[in-house]
Amino acid sequence: MIQRNLLSRITALLDKFPIITVTGVRQSGKSTLLCNSFPDFQYVSLEDPDIRMFAGEDPRGFLDTYDPPCILDEVQRVPNLFSYLQTKADKSGKMGEYILSGSHNFLLMQSISQSLAGRSAVLTLEPLSINELKNSGLLPKDLNELMVNGFYPAIYDRNIAPFEYFPSYTATYVERDVRLIRNIPDAGSFMRFIKLLAVRSGQVVNKTELSAASGVSVPTVNEWLSVLMQSYIVFELQPYYQNYSKRLVKSSKIYFSDTGLLCSMLGIENAGQLKEHPMRGNIFETMVVSEYRKRRLEKGFVPDAYFWRDSNQNEVDLLTEESGIVKAYEIKSGATMDRNYLQGLNKFSQISGIDIKNMSCIFSGDQSYTGTKGSFLRYDEAFN
Repeated sequence: MIQRNLLSRITALLDKFPIITVTGVRQSGKSTLLCNSFPDFQYVSLEDPDIRMFAGEDPRGFLDTYDPPCILDEVQRVPNLFSYLQTKADKSGKMGEYILSGSHNFLLMQSISQSLAGRSAVLTLEPLSINELKNSGLLPKDLNELMVNGFYPAIYDRNIAPFEYFPSYTATYVERDVRLIRNIPDAGSFMRFIKLLAVRSGQVVNKTELSAASGVSVPTVNEWLSVLMQSYIVFELQPYYQNYSKRLVKSSKIYFSDTGLLCSMLGIENAGQLKEHPMRGNIFETMVVSEYRKRRLEKGFVPDAYFWRDSNQNEVDLLTEESGIVKAYEIKSGATMDRNYLQGLNKFSQISGIDIKNMSCIFSGDQSYTGTKGSFLRYDEAFN
């Protein structure tokens, strides 16, 4: 099993909360991580129809049958179980009795906020990070191969090609399970919408234009975007506000959470196709921004990440804020250090007054370089 960085955070919180909740996209490796890391815990999957019926019809009997410590997988499938978990946790008073996991964030968090507020720590397991692949000796040397493969563990555990994996993943999860969250009946329109989003990954999304292109209303665009974000298929990056200019872009950017799924949606099946693809720069940016999110989430932190763009098209691709320190990054898929890459950062520095030492260009060159007027960081070293 590939060592997951989130494990240390889970372990640290077991003696501080009665319940730990691990959420994340389906096939991110939640069950594998929990079963292999906590062998003393009983493992119960509520995907099993018989077990799910037992838990739903007799929640007290179910919890008495599966004594803690216990892992309850896909627990959001039995929402009425949460109130009984609350009662059991309060009566016991012990820490680390249950680990819950689930892949539908909206359904899971709704139940936790109603019944388990203050009783459960909530952590997110994303697909593999560059750092995890690197530490396991599985990081592809070819950048295009890495982006086409994506970061789902099955690609590396099963030695399965992305063109074999992602169509099945899309059919069984994206087309079926994700639509069920909001009862979206038209699979064709929904998939067309997702593919239109793929073309816009790493871009500011104009919802009116997206509505016209997809043939659905703006309220439906908002609803479907919400479903995809709650299911961890995409995430958004908000614009950075500090009154640096009164004329700033106020719409958010949308990114796919995984470049392998993104490439699949774009019809890219192998590294050779990606090499000259017009979306390659956007896919690289998607990977880098997603990597920052993963590194923050695996430490148990909210990813405070933004972008900046003014009405004159001056732009900074990624702004991060940690402990009051703002760092700015330009993201370029090229392998050559070019000082012109730093122009947007310099403009932002002039407007914001932020120290240039906290500004870097993330690129695909052979090695990182740190200078007094800005740094160049390799994509696999950027957030170490």
